[in-house]
Amino acid sequence: MKPKPPFATDAPPKARTSSGKALSRRKAPAHAAAMPTRPALGQLSDMDLRLLRVFRVVADCGGMAAAELELNIGSSTVSRHIKDLETRLGLRLCRRGRAGFALTPEGQKIYAQTTQLMAATDAFRSSVDEIHQRMGGQLQIAVFDKTASNPKARVAQAIARFQARAPDVALNLHVATLNAIERGVLDGQFHLGIIPGHRTSGTLHYARLFDEHMCLYCGPGHALFGSPHEGLDWETVRALPFAGLGYHSPNLQVSQQLRLTRSATGFDQESIATLILSGRFVGFLPEHYAQSFVQQGQMQAVLPEVFFYDCEFFAITRRSPQASRATRAFLQCLEQAHAA
Repeated sequence: MKPKPPFATDAPPKARTSSGKALSRRKAPAHAAAMPTRPALGQLSDMDLRLLRVFRVVADCGGMAAAELELNIGSSTVSRHIKDLETRLGLRLCRRGRAGFALTPEGQKIYAQTTQLMAATDAFRSSVDEIHQRMGGQLQIAVFDKTASNPKARVAQAIARFQARAPDVALNLHVATLNAIERGVLDGQFHLGIIPGHRTSGTLHYARLFDEHMCLYCGPGHALFGSPHEGLDWETVRALPFAGLGYHSPNLQVSQQLRLTRSATGFDQESIATLILSGRFVGFLPEHYAQSFVQQGQMQAVLPEVFFYDCEFFAITRRSPQASRATRAFLQCLEQAHAA
């Protein structure tokens, strides 16, 4: 065995540059070793489901304070539940502070998964009720904006029929945009939706309920307000700034077909009405909804016998899996109410 040369060590030689200088080795930052490892989730417990329900309510309400009233528990308890869930998942779900409440990207993903999980839980409960030939649990119904004031919509009468038929079912009624209702029915968040017809999907079942008359309106200060409308045509209207809905809908389809110049965008009927009231835009509104503005002298229909369109409303449900017994019963009540 040969003796080692003077100052020899067992350490590997240092890397050197082309000029012969030794390259220094960078130390790992101190915080790198402190990064927590992600815990294994394991099985979901009843407590996990409870925490997820609290998280969903907080996200829906837009913060702890608003969720406090919805959950009927103190804000400190709500905050502790969210912190417990974050610890359980090993993820930061939301940001809270002076800047306000907001979901993190991870929180948004967990919220979407929670919505699907709760929908699956409700579906399981409904299936068990089916086996026992009873109707119970919760029914999630979503209705399009400004439907209640439509005299042709008999949703309230359908609800009365359903409650008499299924008093043990807790009915939850939501108001949402057309796209949100379609998406919610497809992913199981809503059991049934009521929307204006604008396109069809092979994965949804459609039942026609009622129709709605839409007219073109202007507000005080607009050039057409209070002036004679005789002689107006679509070519004239195309030159006017138009306020329209910004998502796929009959409103968007009509404005595109007629080549109207959309200068302002709204995302519900309330926002379109506000834009019209500014006096800077014309826009379509349901006749029944605009009626109160017209009576107060805040709006005027623009040649309503010419500038109008009609749209049909449908009840939509998923084709697969089969709708629950309670959903089918509610749909039947809707059809009976609108056939009367």
